[in-house]
Amino acid sequence: MFALFAKARKSLARLSLLRPVAALSALALSACVPAGGPGAGGPKLGAGETVQVALLVPSGSGQGSDELIARHLQNAARLAISDLGGNRIDLRVYPTAGNPSQAQSQAVKAVDEGAKIILGPVYAQEANAVGVAVAGRGVSVLSFSNNTDIAGGNVFVLGPTFQNTADRLARYAVRQGKGRVMVVHDQNLAGQLGSTAMQRALAASGGQVAGVQSYEVSQNGIVAAAPAIAAAARSANAQAVMLTATTDTALPLITQMLRDNGLTPPSTAFIGLTRWDIPAATLALPGVQGGWFALPDPALYQQFQSRFQAAYGEPPHPISGLSYDGIAAIGALIKRGGAAPLSATALTQGSGFVGVNGIFRLRPDGSNERGLAIATIQNNQMTILDPAPRSFAGAGF
Repeated sequence: MFALFAKARKSLARLSLLRPVAALSALALSACVPAGGPGAGGPKLGAGETVQVALLVPSGSGQGSDELIARHLQNAARLAISDLGGNRIDLRVYPTAGNPSQAQSQAVKAVDEGAKIILGPVYAQEANAVGVAVAGRGVSVLSFSNNTDIAGGNVFVLGPTFQNTADRLARYAVRQGKGRVMVVHDQNLAGQLGSTAMQRALAASGGQVAGVQSYEVSQNGIVAAAPAIAAAARSANAQAVMLTATTDTALPLITQMLRDNGLTPPSTAFIGLTRWDIPAATLALPGVQGGWFALPDPALYQQFQSRFQAAYGEPPHPISGLSYDGIAAIGALIKRGGAAPLSATALTQGSGFVGVNGIFRLRPDGSNERGLAIATIQNNQMTILDPAPRSFAGAGF
């Protein structure tokens, strides 16, 4: 499920939480790094030097959800450090209370105390403030946000992005002969951004936008819009419908209403920009049967989930894997060495890293690219149609 960790440079609204997928320990600590130096810039490190990493978490806000996220981000980071071995990372935790001003002051404090890189914070407005505060100090920020509006310069987002998911789905749809697509989105900010991502993805993959339709996110709005959406898809000879709907809002009703109005997989493929397997009860919905969606390698996440549960006595929060991923990347680059192993050039090397959410790489524009699997739902169960790639040279890219 997607969400934007909100209000950043362009005033995006704070919505709900990400639902990334995580997992594998041995693989998670390796870096797919090419030969050659990491490039100039970034903090300088001496041979064998312990690296101080500042973890910014939203504790102190008074919200139980923020305290839960903070605890799980810390625990995932510590799990990653224990897997690294060698004790070359000195993790120091700084509470931000989910507040941009406090996040900014804590980031400055962390760098003053010796932090070479910042992991976090969670919300986009915080990350934007932190990036500005430490931009002149040569310190990069690996935010847990998926809001690419705040990405760029010294700020990177680790969360799964609309564009990355849309690109994977569009490429798969075109390969399956379903490249003529009607884009159907919620009439809200996330829906509009998702629609834009889908249209870009189709253009880049050789697909074709058969049309764009939308609906008000309410029962009455969906019921009223569904007949016209279905009629437009038929009139445009759409081979697929790409949906921005989320499982906790419009997805159950819009998929059913489109079926009731004559659009059904597999003749018209239903393709979801969001996760359709969370919560698990979604798998039993009649409307999603036969639909496609993207997700990180589920086998890897299950391994991470089991290890986290065994270590801490509770299942990991959905975004906690991003904390593990950040430490995995930092640890791999430190192990690789060089005078400036955490420079922007090193962080954005094209071969990427392997984390608990599978392969990922940071891009020079501050966004990220992640290897995703394509899944379908049949008989109330999820089945993988196209596995997540294990390298950026493999299928799926």
